Amino acid sequence: MFHLIFPAFIVGGLICVIGQLMMDLTKPSFTPAHVLVSFVTGGAVLGALGVYEPLVKFAGAGATIPLSGFGYSLAKGSIEAVEKRGLIGALSGGVEATAVGIAAAVFFGYLMSVTFNPKG
Repeated sequence: MFHLIFPAFIVGGLICVIGQLMMDLTKPSFTPAHVLVSFVTGGAVLGALGVYEPLVKFAGAGATIPLSGFGYSLAKGSIEAVEKRGLIGALSGGVEATAVGIAAAVFFGYLMSVTFNPKG
């Protein structure tokens, strides 16, 4: 069990450290939104190039749960859909592969917005 948890913890932690360093070392220009876009885009590019797959096999959830894992899932879904359905798969495959995550984000975001009042 430890051999599964340790790599996930290390890789996931390193991904978070990279994001934190990106924000701390580039203040004030690099915001959390920049990190979000960079990680999703980076995960998609690394996934499309086949570089992210060995990291997923090594770290499991440590590589698939962070934002870069979402980008990886988008790229992987698109590639698989292109192989099955051709060019139209490039447009639909990524969304199909990540539909559960997108639906959960929308649902829980809505739930939190009606549950809590923001402080101004």
